[in-house]
Amino acid sequence: MRFFTHFSAAALLLALGHTGYAQSAPALASELMEDEIIVTARYLSIDKINAVKTPTPIINVPQSLSIIDDVQIKAQAFTSIGDITRYSTGLNISQGEGHRDAIIIRGNQTTADFFQDGVRDDVQYFRPLYNLEQVEILRGANALLFGRGGVGGIINRVTKKPDSGGAFTGLTASLDTFGAHSLAADINTPLSETAGFRLNAFFEGLNTHRDFFDGRRFAVNPTANFALSRDSDLTLSYEYLDDDRTVDRGVPSQNVNGGPDVPLEGFNATFFGSPDENFTTLQAHILRGRLDHKFSENLRGNLTAQYADYDKVYQNLFASENVQVTNGLFSEVELDGYRDTTARQNSFIQGNLVGEFETGRLSHTVLMGAEYGVQNTDNARTDNVFAANGDDQLFIPFTDPLTIPAFGFDSPARDRASEVTVFSVYLQDQISLTKRLKILLGGRFDSFDIDVNDIMNQGQFARGDEEFTPRLGAIYKPQENISLYTSYSETFLPRSGDQFLTLNLNQSQTQPQKTVNLEAGLKWDIQPRLSLTTAIFEVDRSSVVTLDSENSDVLDVIDGNVVQGFELQLQGKLTNNWSINAGYSYLNGNVQDLGSDGTAGSNDGNEPRQTPQNMFHLWNNVQLTQAFGLGLGATYQDSYFVREDNAVRVPDYIRLDAAAYYNLPSGVRLQVNIENLLNTDYFPDAHSNDNISTGKPLNARFTISSVF
Repeated sequence: MRFFTHFSAAALLLALGHTGYAQSAPALASELMEDEIIVTARYLSIDKINAVKTPTPIINVPQSLSIIDDVQIKAQAFTSIGDITRYSTGLNISQGEGHRDAIIIRGNQTTADFFQDGVRDDVQYFRPLYNLEQVEILRGANALLFGRGGVGGIINRVTKKPDSGGAFTGLTASLDTFGAHSLAADINTPLSETAGFRLNAFFEGLNTHRDFFDGRRFAVNPTANFALSRDSDLTLSYEYLDDDRTVDRGVPSQNVNGGPDVPLEGFNATFFGSPDENFTTLQAHILRGRLDHKFSENLRGNLTAQYADYDKVYQNLFASENVQVTNGLFSEVELDGYRDTTARQNSFIQGNLVGEFETGRLSHTVLMGAEYGVQNTDNARTDNVFAANGDDQLFIPFTDPLTIPAFGFDSPARDRASEVTVFSVYLQDQISLTKRLKILLGGRFDSFDIDVNDIMNQGQFARGDEEFTPRLGAIYKPQENISLYTSYSETFLPRSGDQFLTLNLNQSQTQPQKTVNLEAGLKWDIQPRLSLTTAIFEVDRSSVVTLDSENSDVLDVIDGNVVQGFELQLQGKLTNNWSINAGYSYLNGNVQDLGSDGTAGSNDGNEPRQTPQNMFHLWNNVQLTQAFGLGLGATYQDSYFVREDNAVRVPDYIRLDAAAYYNLPSGVRLQVNIENLLNTDYFPDAHSNDNISTGKPLNARFTISSVF
């Protein structure tokens, strides 16, 4: 039966063609000179988003979403996914232990719900932005389009493709006041009337306000496009990424007046680790091919094949207990540590057919697709051992800087090899019942199998899950530029977790984590260049995996949590010279932790981890003259508890940012971006109760760029 299923999937995929809905690459130098100063408006009634896989205007998509294009990325000098989340509604960033992207969407944390051109990209690393056309954020459970995970939403990165408009070269160089610097190139060359080539590359030297932190990363991404016929198009790309940096897990907590602990203040630059032994390295190779084909005016398809190889190492010491106080003075801090290695190979084949047709008075946009994937992972962990006590944890005197005693990564803790096989089929129909009323009906079947070889413990075990996840939505349009929508969607996460590391013999019979998302909202094109989106929602999770309160390498399972909230986004142009990106979110979460006898556990009724109740962002761009523009913005994040035990509360903060741009007649663009204009002390994110990041003080990034 399994062979028949996989054979059928392969046959279906090979039968499909491809037509892309990615927006065209940015136009040439003259257009960039005119538009880069102003954040591009998102006109909901005509704009489309790649991640929904159908040619559907945003105003007709029954869920909340955001698009951050390369114009906004450049205008605000974003360099990471974390930068983007701070100016995106309903999102905040988690620390990720200093070696990976970790985001929290609608109160739900993930390290794996990342996609690149619609294909899963779930390895733990920091994703660069050098080669992106736009970043798409879909909020709410998204199993129908993306499969497992996606509890609070997903992030899809859309890469730049060859531009048939003509040859151009873009060069960018930047330097900030900490010494971080970068160089980037974007080269586009038509090869013939039917072929094009584009090369994106960058190098970045890393530095921050933190003691002993440094690093570098670079990447190269050549892409070629070929028109095979009038109706067929092939895109081939390869990306190599190399990242080598210090692992920094911030500062521990301190106890103040007997209440919840708070982050350690006054030591924003102090490094709680080993300057020589805290590091991470990543080498990634990603190959992708996409075939576009238009069968007719009403039937199009796509076929994508991707192979990615990731080799990841990280090792670190970190604070594992709050700072001890003796006679009113900080006296000791406890350190722990480990070394972790991961090698993963991802192979995916994904195909979609999109048909637009009518049956009587009903209009249909039908999406039918399938995906087959194999993910092989080798992961090993070795705990550190301190020479002083032969243990992996040790209290040491609190000095600044710390004096690190002798240690080595000598105690094996985990050595596993796993193979994940996924097969999915999905079907969705968006039906126009009348001119004003549309409904969306769909479902997805996922077969998820994991086989684990526990090399260290000489054990083998496996688990298989088969899940059907529905999606329902309705859209009512009282006017062409206004839509009212409601939706119901589900998703699931296998017990093996985001990274296939938590499955063991004791948990192998438990059911996957299930999530139900209810949402209702309004989308309104106030004017052709200004759009408003609001949403109310409830995300209900069952069987949630969380870190153990005593050991961050151990995972606990709680019954679940519920997050209810409200979101508002305003984006576009208020006037010809004034653009705005504003958003607000309210999140109210509740942990459910009950024993089998109904007795409340220690976390029952607490707030979910890292879920600020109120978040706000605002960015303005004002073009004062044809050549000169200014930007001013602010982000606010409410206080939150780091973990479900609610033992450590991180205070709220507001941060002001600014920018200035000047375009020279020669085509050179000068730009300065100032972060934390008022030099506020703040703590932007955390991983555990004693790994809390400190915010950057006042700093500036200077950029010079040109397109010719």
